[in-house]
Parts: sequence; structure tokens; C-alpha cells
Amino acid sequence: MIIYGKQVCLYALEQHEPRIKTVYLAKKGLLPQALFDHYKPKIKFLENRWAQSMSKGGNHQGILLEMETYEQSHFSQIKKNDFIVILDGLTDTGNIGAIVRSAYALGADAVIATGVRQLNFAAITRTSSGALLDMPFMIAENILDIFNELHQLGFVSYGASMEGERVETMTFAPQRVLVLGSEGEGLSKKSRSRVKEMVSIEMKHRFDSLNVSAAAAILIHRMGYAVG
Repeated sequence: MIIYGKQVCLYALEQHEPRIKTVYLAKKGLLPQALFDHYKPKIKFLENRWAQSMSKGGNHQGILLEMETYEQSHFSQIKKNDFIVILDGLTDTGNIGAIVRSAYALGADAVIATGVRQLNFAAITRTSSGALLDMPFMIAENILDIFNELHQLGFVSYGASMEGERVETMTFAPQRVLVLGSEGEGLSKKSRSRVKEMVSIEMKHRFDSLNVSAAAAILIHRMGYAVG
């Protein structure tokens, strides 16, 4: 896969060397000297027009990386964790990337995307600032199968909803799942039928809701600490 942009590429170069196949540079002086020397055999310089083509018009900032194909985590490993985030029908790579970044930074253990067949992992790597490379992540088409197995293992599921209990008043189970619906539709009927409890964020002013990635950060942070 191809990722681009200085911040995410530097992170990948520093933390995920085995996954790097080729480093493409459209400008000189972008890499610290130590990194440049280390990756010199894999570096190729190219004209800006080719960099624009490879990034499909995105803001590549003069650096692109060709990396190994992203490999999803297996559910058999994910279910061994304590705090899992489930995305119920989310498709926007910007929101997904932001959620993955918050989940990794704030202490969630894994992310499962449901209700989709495929996602652009290169885009999510970019919008997560590289956090996807470290966060266990998988796609599961059938959310009901995921709920069934996690509930059997003792997980308690909490769905984000405006009608839920205020998050600041709640204490969460040690094995917990946060379920986030899409911005347009919210939680699906399937999720609502299986989620054990609903959780909400109190608004100080009259407003419909927060962006799903902003809400995710608040809920993940709270659920990471208020554990009974």
C-alpha cells in the first residue's frame, strides 16, 4: 500500500521498518540525516508530478512510502483483550482514522469495523497518523456474530446514543465494548437489539450531537478509567 504525508511517513519509518518497501522523495532534505542514511538503499527520487499521481492529488508533502499490504488482526486474538471499540457501519476513512488514533492513544485495545466489506487501509493509516499500524484492527461483516461471541465471553456492550445514561455517572465492566454508529444513521437496529447499555455525552448547550470521532475520544477516555 502507498501512504503519504510527512508526519505519518516519519512515524512509519521510525517504528515500522520491516514493513517499508520503498521510500519516494519529491524533495531533498525532508528526512533527518540518520533516517536518510539508514534507508538510502530503498530511497527513490521522483518528480512532483509523479508524486501527485501516486497520491492521487493528495497532499503528499514530498514523501510517499510503499509498504507491505496491511494485514488485519484475527478475532481470536482481539477477543483476548479487555476494551474493544466496534464501528457499526462507519465508512468515512477520516472518521475511522481519527477514532483509531484516539483509541490507540487513550487505551482501547482493538477496533472492529462492522457492516462493511472493505476499507481503504492506506487512507486510514494516513488519517490515524500511523496509529493503525499499531492498533489491532479487523473487519467483520456480521455484527451479530461479534456480539454473540463477546457477550458469551463476559463482555458488556455499551452503545453511544443521545438517549443513553450520562457517561460521567457510569462505571464500566472490566471487559467492555464501545459501539459507535455512523453519523448519519447512528446505531443500527441490529446493534440496538443487542447492546446491553446506552451511554451518552451531556451537552452544555442545545446542539444535536458531536462528530462521531470527537464523541469516540470522550467515551474512550472515560471508559478507560471508570472501570468497576
